[in-house]
Amino acid sequence: MSVLVIGCKPAAKQPVSERIAKVWTARTVDENNTTVFTRGGTNNVRPAYSNFRLDLSSPTAVNLREFDNSSFSGQWEVQGENKLILKNLNPQPTGTNGTIEFTINTISDNELKLTRTTASQKTGGTMNVYTLSNP
Repeated sequence: MSVLVIGCKPAAKQPVSERIAKVWTARTVDENNTTVFTRGGTNNVRPAYSNFRLDLSSPTAVNLREFDNSSFSGQWEVQGENKLILKNLNPQPTGTNGTIEFTINTISDNELKLTRTTASQKTGGTMNVYTLSNP
């Protein structure tokens, strides 16, 4: 009796920086643990989050459009497996010195969940969690 064993190498996991290199828009946004925006929702506290756009499609350049339509450009990088840093943002978002950091909570092909590591002055000092989608 003969036994033939054939194996395959598991597919290499893409680096986080490649997995998030897309254009992302807000699906849901929580401010201080309260959901203030859900795409398609009719009772959104901040319906203008429909304007939110995080463009990481370039290997190093970022474009961020906030809910109030203010736009910032700069560079982005990933540190480790779970930190996204937007840096050298121009103009500088209020209170940031040109840098905004996020913890990457989860990533899939079409969803990215980020938690901002510092309070957002734009939203009144809230700690924000963004569940983003592509497309």
